[in-house]
Amino acid sequence: MSEDLIITQGDKKEQYEALLPQIAALIASESDLVANLANVAAALRQQFGWLWIGFYLVKDGELVVGPFQGPVACTRIRKGKGVCGSSWEQAATLVVPDVEQFPGHIACSSLSRSEIVVPLIRAGAVTGVLDADSEQLNHFDETDRYYLEQVAGLLTA
Repeated sequence: MSEDLIITQGDKKEQYEALLPQIAALIASESDLVANLANVAAALRQQFGWLWIGFYLVKDGELVVGPFQGPVACTRIRKGKGVCGSSWEQAATLVVPDVEQFPGHIACSSLSRSEIVVPLIRAGAVTGVLDADSEQLNHFDETDRYYLEQVAGLLTA
């Protein structure tokens, strides 16, 4: 597959539905996880223009920043800390409409207003998280949850 994306306009659902098969094709022939995470982060950022999109990977009992697009990020996050660490601990997607209202939120960027974190689960264990931040309040919703969980599934298949 060419590494060029076809950026789709329209509502969020239409954008995800056009992007998902492109992501699947992009990672299908590549076995290197870091390469795939890097391209997925770039594809999501290119399509949606979020403030920050990327991955944290579980290493030695912490989440360690992996491939991402956006401003400089926190390097390490402990289990149960912030939105990413809480998603890891709960093995569940967390949609946070206002990060200021999330107890223990870790402010890697003062520009972040809302966030979604999706765990990457392989063989029943969380191996990392997909994290997206927006400069807008209430930016992420159930549509984002559904489709980003699909993206996570592609990465952990």
